[in-house]
Amino acid sequence: MPYSVSEVDAPTGCGALLLPSGRGLFWRRGTLEPAEHRVDAARFFASVCTDDETSRLLGDGWARERTVRGAGDASAGSIWRRDDGSLFLPFDPDEALLAFWSEGYAAVTAGSGRRALKRLAMRTYYGVRPVMPRALQIALRRRFARVQARTAFPRWPFEPALDDLLRFLLGCLAEAAGEPVPWVRAWPDGRTWALVLTHDVETATGYAALDKLRDVEQALGYRSSWNFVPRRYDVAAARVRELWAAGFEVGVHGLYHDGRDLESLETLERRLPEIREYAQRWDSVGFRSPATHRRWEWMPLLGFDYDSSYPDTDPFEPQAGGCCSFVPFFNDDLVELPITLPQDHTLFVILRDQDERRWTEKTDLLRERGGMALLNTHPDYMLAPDEVALYERYLKTYVDDASMWHALPRDVSAWWRQRAQMSPSRNGAGWELSGIGAERARLAFAEPA
Repeated sequence: MPYSVSEVDAPTGCGALLLPSGRGLFWRRGTLEPAEHRVDAARFFASVCTDDETSRLLGDGWARERTVRGAGDASAGSIWRRDDGSLFLPFDPDEALLAFWSEGYAAVTAGSGRRALKRLAMRTYYGVRPVMPRALQIALRRRFARVQARTAFPRWPFEPALDDLLRFLLGCLAEAAGEPVPWVRAWPDGRTWALVLTHDVETATGYAALDKLRDVEQALGYRSSWNFVPRRYDVAAARVRELWAAGFEVGVHGLYHDGRDLESLETLERRLPEIREYAQRWDSVGFRSPATHRRWEWMPLLGFDYDSSYPDTDPFEPQAGGCCSFVPFFNDDLVELPITLPQDHTLFVILRDQDERRWTEKTDLLRERGGMALLNTHPDYMLAPDEVALYERYLKTYVDDASMWHALPRDVSAWWRQRAQMSPSRNGAGWELSGIGAERARLAFAEPA
């Protein structure tokens, strides 16, 4: 943003974006006691300052403008406007965004006891899975899927809450500024959405069969990332070199695929040196945790350039939930690339879909919102000719879409880091953008809410 963040010129306990006109967008610093709230069409999870508290905080010259509603649609607070046009938000935008990215909303939508039971169930499942017949595993997953599909939040397969909140916040900033506010579009070179292809290779069977999907991609001009499990099957150095030479990417998919890499901090720290050793051997900068296990505070410890272990929304994974994001985001210095399309195993094994319809429907929604369609498929499951054919049909749907940026995960991460360092500034009556890669970027303008 082309405006300065300040606490000096804000009321005590508040932050502010200060605008050249002298106006500002102010907000109450979060207390990390989130609750669910709504304002206009935006849903968020954060603590909210009551009207009485806000009135004492701001003093004279401010008036309530829009109601923030909480449980039972009751008034929880308000957005306030000052005589000069400045706005005050009774919640911390950073707290609200973090609640989505880190899945902190789960503390609100599910009690601590329920979350503990889920963690226990996940550990139990992975403890007995090695001795459980495959047919029994699938039968149990299918039965439980009926319960999982009823998850109220985040909705599946599409949850727009975070995107709605971001649009609302940009609108508030433009309202306070009294003019359209510039921001850097998500994707380079004038592209309006992104398609990213990844594969988790879980077994020796998948490793031996990866050419089936790779050949389809290569014939259509696509490239993808292949995430290998180094201690579960042999990964030949020649195979890794071959993939890199053909323009593909290689990542690390845990160490054993036993569900224990992020089981505890002790286990993670014990396994990390060997995980990083394989990353160096394969020239890998990306990681995906087996079964998308994840802990927000531990992920930056991985030491990779990017991680791709968070779905945007997925009630069917052993660790259900999602970050609700359609675009990359940062967790400390780690770029997170969310999985935004339903996984193949979920669609074709658990839900028994027969075609690629849910992929294309979700991709079209993401394209409308300017998001990233990140697909994760497994050569372990996509073996039959009809499964390979539906994958090919999906890719053909978008192969001639000039609005799409097709990129490897490592390139998306590199771009997101460049984008974060770009800065718009006024150039006469217009705006210009500076920073590495700025020549590839495009500005968009948010209108007042």
